[in-house]
Amino acid sequence: MKKNKNLRYVLRRLLLIFIVLLLGFLALGIGLMVGYGILGKGQDPWAILSPAKWQELISKFTGN
Repeated sequence: MKKNKNLRYVLRRLLLIFIVLLLGFLALGIGLMVGYGILGKGQDPWAILSPAKWQELISKFTGN
């Protein structure tokens, strides 16, 4: 009985961690889109989520 209760406790904690991580990534994505699309140049907010845009940004900072 106690083992089942401990397993349920661990699973609830893992679910809570997963939900917090998911909400964190969602907030990061929304923040990137608002910052780039609305506060920044006013371009397409979805463009910041493309890999090509990240390669461009990284190359600006690294000088490659």
